[in-house]
Amino acid sequence: MENLNLRHLHYFWMIARSGSIVRAAESLKLSPQTLSGQLATLEASMGNALFQRRNRALQLTSFGQTVFSYAEEIFRSVQALDDLLQQPPEDRPLRVSVGIAASIHKLIAYHLTAPALALPRQVHLRCQTGETGELLRRLGQRELDILLTDRQPDFKDAGQFRTTRLASSSISLFATPALSARLIPGFPASLDREPFLTTSLNAPYINDLMNWFAAQQIRINVVAEVDDSALIKVFGREGIGYFAAPTVIREEVCRQYEVNCIGAIAQVRETLYAITRGRSAANEAVAALLTARPELDDSIEKTDQ
Repeated sequence: MENLNLRHLHYFWMIARSGSIVRAAESLKLSPQTLSGQLATLEASMGNALFQRRNRALQLTSFGQTVFSYAEEIFRSVQALDDLLQQPPEDRPLRVSVGIAASIHKLIAYHLTAPALALPRQVHLRCQTGETGELLRRLGQRELDILLTDRQPDFKDAGQFRTTRLASSSISLFATPALSARLIPGFPASLDREPFLTTSLNAPYINDLMNWFAAQQIRINVVAEVDDSALIKVFGREGIGYFAAPTVIREEVCRQYEVNCIGAIAQVRETLYAITRGRSAANEAVAALLTARPELDDSIEKTDQ
């Protein structure tokens, strides 16, 4: 940055866009001689010619084309920033980067992010999915504003972050109408050795579900391990096996994937958390995401069957 004069670069950009030093000088309200001298200074600092003359016209050199592409990006961003600054602060879009643990069901992820989009002020939402540990690292490096996940940080990270519990739901099992017709009678014993679709991600509720199967003396027949919660449901819709999802999205799962609910398991729950860096949220969109979600939070009495 010490060797790059942005004003000179702007002059070069204007010349390249207009194709003429004279026309660029008129736009910049400079004399052609002054502008030509500034261009020569920029070329000397870069050690390469930016233009070549052909038939009395200026044409970018190969190096000049490369510099121009960077200058285009720089000054378009500057213009966008200037346009933003012209708006009153209360009218500027809120920007929020949200990390979402890949083990969270996609329908749940949508409901968790919806409060930010419901704000009266315009919000630019950026969602990134991944493994919780990596997303937590990016949150600590300020690449993310908030992390939505199904597990709390390890003890060694607990002091660096603030954890807010958002909701908790029991887990239900789902299958196609044909398969569920066989599994609903005699549930849960009917699950013994039946084809099961499970997540390959380390979702906390999966361990509890496996322990519940063992307590019910159900032998698990895993036919597929998938690291995408939406893809598991697609496999389930095609009749490959039965699968698990939070009870609070039961109606949406049944409608969207054309499956039936086999039964709810009150003893197995998925708890959802929001993790932030500080003790307070200056960003209005982050504050909206930290609000508890009662519509995603059922009770044991409500789900027990």
